Amino acid sequence: MTMQPTTDQVQAQTPRVQVIDIARGAALIAMAIYHFAWDLEFFGYADPGMTAFGGWKLFARSIASSFLFLVGVSLVLAHAKGIRWRGFWKRLAMVVAAAAVITGATWYAMPDTFIFFGILHQIAFASVVGLVFLRLPPLLTLVAAALVIVAPSYLRNDVFNHPALLWVGLNTVAPRSNDFVPVFPWFGAVLAGMGLAGLALKAGLFERLARLKPGIWSKPLGFFGRHSLAFYLIHQPVLISLVWAWAQFFPAPVETREVGFLKSCQVSCQQSRDTEFCSRYCVCMLDELQKDDSLDRLYASDKSPELKAHVGDTAAMCSASTDSQTPVGGAQ
Repeated sequence: MTMQPTTDQVQAQTPRVQVIDIARGAALIAMAIYHFAWDLEFFGYADPGMTAFGGWKLFARSIASSFLFLVGVSLVLAHAKGIRWRGFWKRLAMVVAAAAVITGATWYAMPDTFIFFGILHQIAFASVVGLVFLRLPPLLTLVAAALVIVAPSYLRNDVFNHPALLWVGLNTVAPRSNDFVPVFPWFGAVLAGMGLAGLALKAGLFERLARLKPGIWSKPLGFFGRHSLAFYLIHQPVLISLVWAWAQFFPAPVETREVGFLKSCQVSCQQSRDTEFCSRYCVCMLDELQKDDSLDRLYASDKSPELKAHVGDTAAMCSASTDSQTPVGGAQ
């Protein structure tokens, strides 16, 4: 009697595409670089807000996009010829458990900005919902990816500001979280990976890529790529511990809250206005917020609608006041 190989056995015999592992490893290294910069900012070695704006913000989004794109590619490679349920449930359980650990640890360490739907939560969601798209034509999956990516530009609504719905990503008020990767638009990156991987699979591209044998230089990246979940969980605790240990012997210069506010305001403002405008605008903001307890409430993470409205009114007033000033001779 001839035994037919199971789907898992057939998949296990398929040569591993090392290029995918290398790409995933490169994305993880980039993620570690960004997190190290965030750690330096957190401990006061870099200006407040440095990683939240400009090039660093673009860098972070590129990393998340590439990582989720590769999740979609891997989903197709693993299950396009038949869902490997045993491996699927095992991997999903590991990701869900890791996401729960991240949520619990950050809630304990930073309750005001804990991670309630970060990249691991997104991967868990995408791993389940992505199965629906495995049997769809790749071009249709790419259309769905485009719709998911543009949805926040058209479908945002105040109803999604409820804490139970923030994970959807159609909220109008940005939540306070150190890693927020909601369904919209980030699931679109996974679908894009699935769509392009589906086209590549039909064209036989992965068979050709599997025959590539990268040099020895790629071994560390390939290793990290094959153990991506472990790398993700371990690297940030290691990095932040190293920076913390350094800070015990060589602490960063202590800045007043006012100096920190001005630096953060300047970085944020210069994303849309020139340096001279921002210097005057931020001084105006600081002066106005110090007239009452608004600055204290901001640093206490006050999220009340009343304070938000007051800060918005102050920003509008300072912007109009700064615009009315002539650039010659500084602030009037």
